[in-house]
Amino acid sequence: MIDLSTTVWRKSSYSGPTNDNCVEVADSILPLVPVRDSKAIERPALTFGVNAWSSFIGHLKNPS
Repeated sequence: MIDLSTTVWRKSSYSGPTNDNCVEVADSILPLVPVRDSKAIERPALTFGVNAWSSFIGHLKNPS
């Protein structure tokens, strides 16, 4: 298990200042990218491999 207690999280750039319904992501802890639900920060974070996360983000930016 990875200790994420000192992790600095950032919200999606699509989240407004009053919108608490978003995903937060932390900088990569190679080889993983931690992701959590901002509404339920007490729950465990999900972790994705760097390549899987990069592919996911790439598809969001260019869905075709």
